[in-house]
Amino acid sequence: MFFTYLRRELRRRRKAALVVASGLALGIALVIVVDSVSSGMGKAQDKVLQSLYGLGTDMTVTKAASASTGDAQRPRFRFDAQNDGDSKSQSSDRVMVQGFTTLASSTVTEVAGQRGVSSAVGGLSLNVVKVDGRFTRGRFQQNGDAGGQPGRSGGAEGGGPQGEVRGGGADFDINQYTVFGTDVTRTGIGPLTSSKITSGRAFRTTETDARVAVADSAYARTKKYKVGSTVTVKGTEFKVIGIATADSGDAAADLYVPLKQAQTLAGEKDKITTIYVKATDSQRIDTVKSAIQKNVAGTTVTTSADLAKTVSGSLSTASSLATKVGRWLSIAVLVAAFLVAGLLTSSAVSRRVREFGTLKALGWKSGRVTRQVVGEAVVNGLVGGVLGIALGLAGAYAVTAVSPGLQAQLGGGTGGGFGGGPGGGTGGALGGPGRQAARTLEVALTAPVSVTTIVLAVGLAVAGGLIAGAFGGWRASRLRPADALRRVE
Repeated sequence: MFFTYLRRELRRRRKAALVVASGLALGIALVIVVDSVSSGMGKAQDKVLQSLYGLGTDMTVTKAASASTGDAQRPRFRFDAQNDGDSKSQSSDRVMVQGFTTLASSTVTEVAGQRGVSSAVGGLSLNVVKVDGRFTRGRFQQNGDAGGQPGRSGGAEGGGPQGEVRGGGADFDINQYTVFGTDVTRTGIGPLTSSKITSGRAFRTTETDARVAVADSAYARTKKYKVGSTVTVKGTEFKVIGIATADSGDAAADLYVPLKQAQTLAGEKDKITTIYVKATDSQRIDTVKSAIQKNVAGTTVTTSADLAKTVSGSLSTASSLATKVGRWLSIAVLVAAFLVAGLLTSSAVSRRVREFGTLKALGWKSGRVTRQVVGEAVVNGLVGGVLGIALGLAGAYAVTAVSPGLQAQLGGGTGGGFGGGPGGGTGGALGGPGRQAARTLEVALTAPVSVTTIVLAVGLAVAGGLIAGAFGGWRASRLRPADALRRVE
């Protein structure tokens, strides 16, 4: 009887039911789109963070900032004097520790021994500035004489002939790039994991002190490097064994070499700049961070959550809008939809006074009338849920199809944390102690819809129906048979 009466009443009041369902559908669709876009923002931000420190890394440990500026790290180049009249090419490399601060390699063992740490590995990030070119000596030329004697200056003071120095000068090219020293025995975490080998091979665990290198694909194209090419850094030749392509954004470094070789290049034996840490449980990251800061002196610990706060640009703005304005807007629309559905259901009950009064006169209890009204409202809510899910999926698909590009700006702050490690792409950072050049990455926004989101939508549909039914049921339960008799003409 319940379902027969329910089907008949919904058929009779299709327009009213559609209005209630449409209001709920709008609110549910908005929730799906906002939730999906927020999920897409999270994935986009993960890609940005991944491009800085790689997969499998929960936090990084660096040396705590100090007042020392490391004057010895200032770029300084020396060239030989020219003793003949011919020009001569000269070259000089300056290898600097990025961030100008280092930790002892033994710190990796200390960090790995902390409770909650699954694994830890150290790395050394370097900036290399290469200057090469040539000096050309000028020639002294007497006035009125096409000839000249190289290297002599004229003047009346010495009684010599009058003349001037012509020609000569210097032509030098500056090339700067980044080098990251990686522990080839533990490559499961760290910056190199954010890239994949697209040509050649990766490091072998036996190549701890081998003169081999993996080049970033973008840098390799610029310098025309390929597998088998030779790269010279500060007079040391490295054989390129592989080409790596970053999964997203810029690569962590232009060249990757074994850690011992990087330490030799920089003159920093048994030193590292960054320790990459993987926690045993992602829910314990804050606890692990506190333990490291407490037990390992002179270090700064930065988690991905800390780094996410430094991301600026359109990605940050859009994420803020989605999580704050978007969610509050969806909540407001849902509340309004629930209230409207409730009021419309209550109004529909008022128009059915004669019907419900008659049913009560025939023996229907108030509870049975209430259940009938609530049942109709729940069906309306489910219909609204189906429509809302369809609209929400269409909206999420449209966002993914368009894939609007968002920019994320990173860096520009002091070294340390994730920023103290590799980064800076081909530009490097020479602005001062611990300063990082700003990096701008572009990511495409998607709106993935999860099963959880669909379940949430169904729950909201049922909740909307129950709320609307509660309004109408309360109104129906208060009706009396006498109310129906007053309506009889």
